[in-house]
Amino acid sequence: MTWQATVLTIFPEMLPGPLACSLAGKALRAGLWRLETVDIREFARDKHRSVDDAPFGGGPGMVMRPDVLDAALTGSDGVGPAVLLSPRGRRLDQEWVRSLAGGPGVRLICGRFEGVDERVLVARAIEELSLGDFVLSGGEPAAIALIDACVRLLPGVVGRAEALAEESFAESLLEYPQYTRPQLWQGLAVPEVLVSGDHRRIRDWRRAEAERLTRERRPDLWERYRASQDCDRAGGREVDR
Repeated sequence: MTWQATVLTIFPEMLPGPLACSLAGKALRAGLWRLETVDIREFARDKHRSVDDAPFGGGPGMVMRPDVLDAALTGSDGVGPAVLLSPRGRRLDQEWVRSLAGGPGVRLICGRFEGVDERVLVARAIEELSLGDFVLSGGEPAAIALIDACVRLLPGVVGRAEALAEESFAESLLEYPQYTRPQLWQGLAVPEVLVSGDHRRIRDWRRAEAERLTRERRPDLWERYRASQDCDRAGGREVDR
């Protein structure tokens, strides 16, 4: 089955956008994944194609109606979990990306206005996802980012699949520094170990640098990495016994 991204939005013209370019675009044209856009306004029940209404209890802004969004979900051909792009959602990480990429697809709801009626989120068991602690004007840019992250993990999309095993977050570590020609640039030389030809030294240097960067820049990831290393060592001791 071809992996499918279904995007429910009031601005379907925003897709595929950047997803039509580079690796994702080539994979889309090659049939390695599919994109379905669903215009939520097509499921509105009035002549004005209204998808929102004023919030009960008062307050600024508008709220997306549960009946309209529910009808849009029912009327789509989407597969996989339904996810609302929302700043109050769980923070996206590479583990979740791998999980979504390993399934049949994902249905992404692009939030707008002040939010979505809570009842449809509960009734449909819709998960909420955030790219970080900031607010966008709508969920479309976040949906594009998530789809791109998933598509690059699909079989046949990345030319050298082994490169995926060494990039950031592959083992709860940030990626090590990279260098290329010229060997000397503006008085700055490439680290000697990388031109030594000693593959074991290079591998050890890259691991040490990945650990250093993670420890300095992402203490949260570093603690996760340390915990996984402790588990591995504990497992090894149990095997030895």
